Amino acid sequence: MKKILGASVGSDVHVAGLLNFLELAKKEGYKTVNLGAAVPISRVIESIEKEKPTIVALSYRLGAVALSNLLNEFLKEIEKIDVGDNVVFIFGGTAETSEIAAQSGIFKKIFDGSEEEEDVVLFLRGQIKFQEKRNYPDNLPERIAFKYPYPLIRHHIGLQTMEETREEIKKMAESELLDIISLAPDQNCQQYFFEPDKMHPAQDGAGGAPIRSKTDFVRLYQASRTGNYPLIRCYSGTNRIVEFSKLLKETVNNAWAAIPLFWYSELDRRSERNLLEAIIENMEGIKWNAAHDVPVEINDAHQWELRYAHDGLAVATTYLAAYVAKKLGVRWYIQQYMMNTPPGLSPKMDVAKAIAKQELVESLADEAFIPYRMIRTGLLSFPADPDSARGQLAASMFYASYLKPHIIHVVSYCEAMRRATSKEIFESIKLVRRVHSMAAKGLPDFKGDPEIRSRADYLKNEAWAIIEKIKNLSSHIEDPLTDAQTLYRAVKTGILDAVGLQGNDIAKGKIKLKYINGAYDSLKDDTR
Repeated sequence: MKKILGASVGSDVHVAGLLNFLELAKKEGYKTVNLGAAVPISRVIESIEKEKPTIVALSYRLGAVALSNLLNEFLKEIEKIDVGDNVVFIFGGTAETSEIAAQSGIFKKIFDGSEEEEDVVLFLRGQIKFQEKRNYPDNLPERIAFKYPYPLIRHHIGLQTMEETREEIKKMAESELLDIISLAPDQNCQQYFFEPDKMHPAQDGAGGAPIRSKTDFVRLYQASRTGNYPLIRCYSGTNRIVEFSKLLKETVNNAWAAIPLFWYSELDRRSERNLLEAIIENMEGIKWNAAHDVPVEINDAHQWELRYAHDGLAVATTYLAAYVAKKLGVRWYIQQYMMNTPPGLSPKMDVAKAIAKQELVESLADEAFIPYRMIRTGLLSFPADPDSARGQLAASMFYASYLKPHIIHVVSYCEAMRRATSKEIFESIKLVRRVHSMAAKGLPDFKGDPEIRSRADYLKNEAWAIIEKIKNLSSHIEDPLTDAQTLYRAVKTGILDAVGLQGNDIAKGKIKLKYINGAYDSLKDDTR
């Protein structure tokens, strides 16, 4: 068992930080020896000789000059004893004293108070398991297990030029603030990567980075091979799904694939594929990734909600996507819970919808189908004012933490106004990590709230009704929910419909929606 010796040295009587650190160390399997407050250097030296710790943790907050004198004394005295080669010295203090500690060259790790609890725990675990950066897990299931119970942090990046994007990726990796970097290619790349003659040069960089070759993907991946070696994933192509999946697996070791069932088609006009063709091809892409052990996210509910689908339909398409994924052989499934979408949802009703989704998806879980929870704020809800947007981000991620996410997809506060660079990304991540850390200490039992419970059950019942209607379209088929023709007819007949599809040739776009008691419901003849 490894042993930590801790002390607040000199005249420093502050011990709260030291006590918190040692408590975390105990939980991680360390034996701890606490010398307490205002410990003379001579006593620290004596205790090192006696206890023979593997880690010596010194704390000091009172001032730079005074600490410099203490460390000079410590260096002189520590040279007089044999501490061996395996003792690690670490320091905790303020930004001011941490700077002096860093200059001393004594300490392997310095905590200046800006860290979250998870940073400390992962350092402690690193002492046990991971001595080198290259040993960070390079796949999603292992990375989740490595960081548990703390969620992985994800953010996307895709700037106007390749060089800007590459430089920002490097900064993001070096920061060690996030675990997953999502590459956001421009629409030209997503739609026409394999048909470059069809690209529109005037649209280069629109919505993402102008990635044009296999080498471009490799260069972006290489830029991330530093810091904490984050996982890399990329948005899917909007056609030639299998080819795009192979490309991402080969170049960036795609952490997971995000492929819809109905979208990237004439339904959203992000591709020229007709709807039936798109459903068939999308399912082939899902199947290919499943066969090659790539986790999969099917984000259909996300797409329906962005077009003001009613809450029951959002829950139904969430279940439908998870069901199809399981039937197509997906083992590791990422279920995204996008909060605040459509905008206007009350926190109660937002949570109720998320609970309904979670309960239906996780009813499918078994050894062969493992759902992971990912939360995010819906971009549609962000105001253009940056301070207001920060408030929206913090509030939504606070109550969404009730879902105990495995992944938090941070959407930067600035994205209603402009693309995020590393500056805004780091600010947003720090904000979200703090609110999640607070929420993790304990939230009310939302499922025990009668109004939330009632709404979640209502939505589940409505979702089952929608699912049954889809099944009845092809009652002669053994499994209609995995039949492309049946899913196509579900859109054509209006079983699956949204207000935002008005004017679309392939969908009905006739459903009525009303905001009722903080939630979105479908209407028939002006009644729910």
